[in-house]
Amino acid sequence: MKKVLEEGLAFTPQFDKRGGLLPVVVQELSTGAILMLGYANQAALDETLQSGMATFWSTSRKELWTKGKTSGDYLKIENILVDCDQDALIYQVRMLGSGACHTKDANNEARKSCFYRAVDSFDTLAFAAIQTTTENKPD
Repeated sequence: MKKVLEEGLAFTPQFDKRGGLLPVVVQELSTGAILMLGYANQAALDETLQSGMATFWSTSRKELWTKGKTSGDYLKIENILVDCDQDALIYQVRMLGSGACHTKDANNEARKSCFYRAVDSFDTLAFAAIQTTTENKPD
């Protein structure tokens, strides 16, 4: 069974390993930038495959959530990668809006990525140099 799962061509996501959810890394295909981390249950994955837009299970709201439905910042699926154990996914996307993050920068614009801070020390954060806005960028 393990050989079939790891080497076979059947897509059999292993939702049962993590209580029905798979972690989903969202990557901008054109740049390789990591935009966000979300979770998919079977319904979210089905909706993603049917609509072509990144859809997740919102762990805070306990409902399906298609990124962009309220903000207009959709994430169009270009590829879906599955890891060897079929218990984690990567959605490679094309951004159809200005940002993937629900937070805003100092200019009140959606941040491109949810990963806009870096660990500076054991207990502090610093705005990351990879940020795409002018907020807190080094000179």
